[in-house]
Amino acid sequence: MQANEPEIELSMVLPAYQEADNLRQILPELTEVLNSLDVSWEVLVVDTMEPMDQTREVCQNHPGVVYLNRTDGNHFGDAVRTGISHTKGRYILFMDADGSHQTEVIPQLFSLRGPKKVIVASRYVEGGQTENPKLLIFMSAIVNLVYSFVLRIKCKDVSNSFKLYPGKILRGLTLKSNNFDVVEEILYKAIRQDRSFEIIEVPSVFKERIFGQTKRNLIVFMITYVFSLLKLRFSR
Repeated sequence: MQANEPEIELSMVLPAYQEADNLRQILPELTEVLNSLDVSWEVLVVDTMEPMDQTREVCQNHPGVVYLNRTDGNHFGDAVRTGISHTKGRYILFMDADGSHQTEVIPQLFSLRGPKKVIVASRYVEGGQTENPKLLIFMSAIVNLVYSFVLRIKCKDVSNSFKLYPGKILRGLTLKSNNFDVVEEILYKAIRQDRSFEIIEVPSVFKERIFGQTKRNLIVFMITYVFSLLKLRFSR
C-alpha cells in the first residue's frame, strides 16, 4: 500500500436523529452484509449534538460501528459534514438510519465502484420502487426532474442519499447546505470537479421507515430545495 492511501476500503455514513429503535434492527443486518464483502470497513453513525435517545448504547454493541455527535448544528447537513470529515475509507456510502434503504443492495453498489464513478441506489430506474405516500412521491419526482435538467445531471434519482462515492472526492468538497438538499449539492459538486465522472444507477426499493416519524417538514423541504437549486445553478 502506498503512503497516504486509505487503510479502510469502505466507510458508511448514517446520519441519525433519534433512530435508536431503527438502528437496533438494521445494524446487525448491515454488519453482516459488510462482512460478506471481505474488505475492511467502518460504519459511522452521526447522532445529534447531544444524545436524545439510546443511539450511543446501540452503537456500542456492534464492533466496527463508530458513534459520533454532530458538530455546528443538528441539521441533516451537519451530520453529513461531520461524517465525511471522520471517514477513512477509499469509498464512502451514505445510508439512512431509519431502515428505508435496502442493505442487500450494498454488494452490488460496491462491486461497481471506481475512482471516477458515482453509484446510485435508484428508485426511478427499471426495477426501482418507493413506498412513500403519493404526495411525497410526486414531490420527489418533480425535484429529481428539475434538478437533473437545470443542473445537467444525467441521473434519474438525484435526491436519494443512498449513493457511493470515491472518498477522496468527498473529503475535498466544501458543502454548505444544512438540510436534505446537501444530497444534491454533493452530487453536483462531485461531478462538476470532473465531468468525466460516470453515474451508474442500480434499481433499489425505498421502504417506509421501520419506527418513528419522518423528520422532513414539507414546507421547509420545498423552500430549501428551490433556494438550493438557484445557488447551485449560479455558483462558480
